[in-house]
Amino acid sequence: MRTPLKLAAMAFGSTALLPFLGAGMAMAADGTTLATLRPVALNGVEASGTAMVTVDGTRIDVTMAASGLLADNPHAAHIHFGSEARHECPAASDDANGDGTLNTTDGGPAYGPIVVSLTKTGDTSPASGLAVDRFDTAPGGRLTYERGSIEVSADVAQAITDGEAAIVVHGVDHNHNGVYDGDVKSDLDPTLPTEATDPAVCGVLAAAPTGGMDTGAGGTFTPGTEGKILLGGGLLLVAAGTGTLTARLARKTA
Repeated sequence: MRTPLKLAAMAFGSTALLPFLGAGMAMAADGTTLATLRPVALNGVEASGTAMVTVDGTRIDVTMAASGLLADNPHAAHIHFGSEARHECPAASDDANGDGTLNTTDGGPAYGPIVVSLTKTGDTSPASGLAVDRFDTAPGGRLTYERGSIEVSADVAQAITDGEAAIVVHGVDHNHNGVYDGDVKSDLDPTLPTEATDPAVCGVLAAAPTGGMDTGAGGTFTPGTEGKILLGGGLLLVAAGTGTLTARLARKTA
C-alpha cells in the first residue's frame, strides 16, 4: 500500500525524501478522468453511458449519465478500487459458480471493493453502498448524476488519477419483468434478490485525452470545456469541475 509520503513524492514528481508531512497533508496528483460505461459481461443489459471524475487533492467531482437501464428502479452506483484487483471491468471468465451471470462478488477480482458510494445526498462512504433511497432511480431508463467535493482518501484519489478505479452501476432485470425479484438472493444482502445488486454497466476511469474522448454514443467529449454527450436520445451537458434498499424493494415487489 502506498504511504502518504510516497503519494506526496509522486504528486510533485520527485523522489526526494521529504523531512516532514503533517497529518492530512498527503497530496494526490490532480487531474480529470473519463470512463465509457458498457454492459457487464453475461448480464444481458443493453445500456451505455459516460462518467467524468475530476480530482483535486483528496476531493473529487463526479458527473455521470447512462441510458438503457431498468426504468424507474433504484440503481446503486459506486467507484470501485482494490490494490490487488486487475483494475478492469469483469469478463465472462469471472463467473465463479458457472451460473451464467455475474454478481458483485464475481466482479471483485476485476474492479475491487466499493471505495465511494455515488449517492445523491448524505454519506458517500462504502457504508452507504446499499442506501438506494439516496441513489438514482433512472426515470425512463436514464440516469443522470452530478455531485462535487466528495472527500476521499489519498490512496483512492491517486488510484483514480492512475487509471486503477472503475465506476459500476448496479441493477439488472434478468427475467425482464420490470422489477427486481426472483429466487436467487443477492451476494451482498440475502434479504434482497440478486437482480437488485448485480452489476449492470462498468467503465474504468482513465486520464482524459488531450483531443477529447469518444463517448461510444456518436459524440466526442472534450475536457476543460462544456461538452455535449448524446446518450441514447438524451443530452447531458457536462461542465468540467463541476433508507435502505430493503424498504424500497418491498414497496416495488409487494
